[in-house]
Amino acid sequence: MNLSEAEAAYFKRLARWKIIVILLTLTLILTITFAVTIGPMHIPPLDTYKIIIKNIPFLGDLVGGESSSIEEVVVLQVRLPRVLAAAIVGIALAVAGVVLQGLLRNPMADPYIISISAGASLGASLAITFGIGLSFFGFLYSVPLMAFVIALGTVLLVYSIARTGQGVPMLTLLLVGIAVNSFLLAITAVIRWVSGEAMYLIMAWMFGSLVICNWNYVGLALPFIIIGVAVIYVFARDLNIILLGEEQARHLGVDIEMLKRIMLASATLITAAAVSISGIIGFIGLIIPHIARILVGPDHRILIPSSALAGAIVLILCDTIARTIVRPAELPVGIITALLGCPFFVYLIRKRKRSVIW
Repeated sequence: MNLSEAEAAYFKRLARWKIIVILLTLTLILTITFAVTIGPMHIPPLDTYKIIIKNIPFLGDLVGGESSSIEEVVVLQVRLPRVLAAAIVGIALAVAGVVLQGLLRNPMADPYIISISAGASLGASLAITFGIGLSFFGFLYSVPLMAFVIALGTVLLVYSIARTGQGVPMLTLLLVGIAVNSFLLAITAVIRWVSGEAMYLIMAWMFGSLVICNWNYVGLALPFIIIGVAVIYVFARDLNIILLGEEQARHLGVDIEMLKRIMLASATLITAAAVSISGIIGFIGLIIPHIARILVGPDHRILIPSSALAGAIVLILCDTIARTIVRPAELPVGIITALLGCPFFVYLIRKRKRSVIW
């Protein structure tokens, strides 16, 4: 292939990437609109847009017509923050899954494989059962904050145990993460056993739910997720190189150990932020990266934004199903992601078992 042919192929691939990102973005906007309109009170999409735009500074005067105060409360205070919380949690879990699958070179890796979920579960259980942090933050904030802090501390522990004089071998990190995960889940089980009536709150949190998410929860997690995802994307090209193998990446000038620390810290940050407001939601970080690789290939420069958009779309749809399928009650969204994700992943493995998809 000569230079002109290589340039033509590159621009063709770039155009395809742009089309895919635009289509995923439009799909996300439509998904958010659909999710906000669905519920016991049906609110037409046009009215939903009017309510949202009317409450944006400097744009409100552009929208005519009146909407009832009840509709505004439902859209702005109940549905929209929950939908946006689902979007940012889906983004965080999907991007963290991309990073960990790339670093560990393991298609079965997900954001919880290095004990993030176990640490978050322990933190939430301590807050719910013993009231740790309640005097400072109150119940609604002590649970996500304790989950966030203990999750970060757990990953630091795993990293320090796995660290050797030569750096952090990914296989060692994986094995240490599995061991610490089992240990922390055992402690959480003991706390749950002695927690009495609080056991039901702990179980609800561990199944994953967005039912209590409000604007404060969105504001709590959003800055960490934005920073973490931005840092990860900056190193997208280095993630591509490391797929060639650590030795080849070193020869190409990549500081492997520094890249590992930055990527692990960023993936941990966004996962802990997501888990702290939603509880444990499985399969998003495992399946979405595989779907995105099928759509756009393994290049992290497009894989990361595509996975982020797809993760947001899928989790919003799953949460919409969870809150509407058994009205007036609702299911934890983690149950929906497991019911839909497990069969799909088995199908994906069987269909692609003779080919490499990452």
